[in-house]
Amino acid sequence: MKTLRPSDRAAVVGVIDPDAYAAGTYTSGWIDMGKFVNIMAILMAGDLGTSATFDAKLQQAQDASGTGAKDVDTAVITQMTQAGTDSNKQAVINCNSEDLDLVNSFTHVRLSMTVATAASDAGAVVLGFDARYAPASDSDLASVDEIITA
Repeated sequence: MKTLRPSDRAAVVGVIDPDAYAAGTYTSGWIDMGKFVNIMAILMAGDLGTSATFDAKLQQAQDASGTGAKDVDTAVITQMTQAGTDSNKQAVINCNSEDLDLVNSFTHVRLSMTVATAASDAGAVVLGFDARYAPASDSDLASVDEIITA
C-alpha cells in the first residue's frame, strides 16, 4: 500500500552539513522531543585527516535555547580514528524521549560532533520518528527543499 509514505513517518529534524571540517566541535540545532517518540542520528565520517579522531554524542536541554545543557549519558559513539581505519564509516545513535532527564524537565536534544587533531570530512543527519502529530514531514527543517513520492 502506498498510503503511508516514509516521509509521513520520519522527519529531518537536525543536520550537520557534510563538509571538510577543521578540528572543533559542531552541533545541530535543538530538537523538541515533545514532537517525536524517537530520534536517530546518522553520523558519517569521511576521509579523516592524519591522526584525526571523530566523536559524537547527544546532549539534552530544558528548552530550545539550550538551558542546562548536558550529555545524554547513553548516547555516545565509540571514538572513530584515522589510525583505526575508521575513515568512510558511519555510526548511528538511537534515542527515545524517555532517555532524557524528564524529572528535571529536559525536553530537547541536539547532536554534537567533534573532529580533533586534523581536518576531516564529516556530516550527520538526525531523523525524528513516531511523530506525535502526523505527518512527520510537517516537522522537517526549513532546509528540506523537496519531498518526492514516486
